[in-house]
Amino acid sequence: MATRNSERIFSYLEKIHSRAEQISAELSSPETAQQQKRFRELSKELFSLKPLKEKYAQFERLRARRADAVGLLGAEDPEMAALAREELESLEREEEALVAAVEILMVSDRQEDSRNAFLEIRAGAGGDEASLFASDLLRMYMRMAERKKWRAEVISTTYSSIGGIKEVILYVKGTEVNKFLKFESGVHRVQRVPETEASGRIHTSTVTVAVLPEVDDVDVDFNPKDIRIDTYAASGPGGQHVNKTESAIRVTHFPTGIVVTCQDEKSQHKNKEKALKVLKARLFEHEKYKQEESIAQNRRSQVGSGERSEKIRTYNFPQNRVTDHRIHGRNFNVGLVIDGDLDDLVAGLSEGHARALIDEKIKGLTA
Repeated sequence: MATRNSERIFSYLEKIHSRAEQISAELSSPETAQQQKRFRELSKELFSLKPLKEKYAQFERLRARRADAVGLLGAEDPEMAALAREELESLEREEEALVAAVEILMVSDRQEDSRNAFLEIRAGAGGDEASLFASDLLRMYMRMAERKKWRAEVISTTYSSIGGIKEVILYVKGTEVNKFLKFESGVHRVQRVPETEASGRIHTSTVTVAVLPEVDDVDVDFNPKDIRIDTYAASGPGGQHVNKTESAIRVTHFPTGIVVTCQDEKSQHKNKEKALKVLKARLFEHEKYKQEESIAQNRRSQVGSGERSEKIRTYNFPQNRVTDHRIHGRNFNVGLVIDGDLDDLVAGLSEGHARALIDEKIKGLTA
């Protein structure tokens, strides 16, 4: 017997199937073929809908088999009726598995999840202690990348007067980087006794983390006339880190006011290349945020796509716990997390995100 959830899923798939058919018809139109940008956008959307469209066909076949089995339930031959009941039980298990597979597809964005990412860490409230915690978070993400066999490269760093970090941009490359890191965007709060605190008082400081998926040139409408590129001498904590030549790059995007600096490479050309990549990622995120302004506040916080001011996590060292405020009823070991072991924490975030996203999509298409 079909459950309420499977009926909701089937209704959702019907809408997906209709949309895919509509796109296919539009793509075959000569007018669309002449509009390269429109053709590219529709092709991209159709590709993303293809797995769900295939699940719709599976649902249709399963329903046809169920109708045949139901028709045999009243057969005069007892053996035939018994076989029909067995078939219906088997179809029920198949349907449960199919619903689960569809739900996984509903929360998967293969293109977004597979992107590499720029991870920006900025010291917030708390002065020197905030900059020291920013250094700790940088190490945490570097250790996490090692555990996952990703490649993490520092693009740009601004140091504090005591050797902490005011701001750092990390480029992370590997398998499904953005799928894992997208939950890190937001304000990270630390509660601990700073090394500089003689009286042993616990201080509270904050660090802001932003995750920007790397984008291709085709994803961003980027006009070179809208930017200014300045060069200057790089600076660092001292000694060999100070560059005497003007190899550092500052890129300013006039329409948005976004400014990107890059100085960690000795080559001006390499710094420019990296700065432009970061700029494209920020512009992509900027446009994405504008589009999501019309979406409900709770959805935006779930997908981590702009609410940078929201406190998402607290690292409490005296109590040896990490509390992610998006996961209720669970704490995590601060030592393990700060050493880059975030798997359990992110698994909890992924589960909650999936449930919310499934409900949101079904409501959006079946309303």
